Amino acid sequence: MTVLSGQCLCGQVQLSVRGEPLRVGICHCTDCRKESGSAFTFYGVWPAGQFEHSGETGEFHGRCFCTGCGSRLFSADDQEAEIKLGILSQAPTLLTPRYELWVKRRETWLRPVEGAEQYEEDRT
Repeated sequence: MTVLSGQCLCGQVQLSVRGEPLRVGICHCTDCRKESGSAFTFYGVWPAGQFEHSGETGEFHGRCFCTGCGSRLFSADDQEAEIKLGILSQAPTLLTPRYELWVKRRETWLRPVEGAEQYEEDRT
């Protein structure tokens, strides 16, 4: 079984996921742009039981971050864990986005991910 691991910038928080993700995507929404400080967020979603983390985290509206360095890390509930894929130690990953959300907010200089489903807003 594949295990991917990572840590925050200061190393205080460690995380790992086992197996294949349920889905991998990119989001261009305003919240993701502000939270990441970038033009989009690249993330993967795993069943909650395949996700582990250790170290002190803070939380803002369900989004967890390292209290030491402020690295954005994950969101998790009883069902799923959404991991910011830039946190993984294995870069580049073999994970490819299969969809893009909020493409109406995508920067004009960014091209759509080839083969990925495109959603003007959310997937629903």
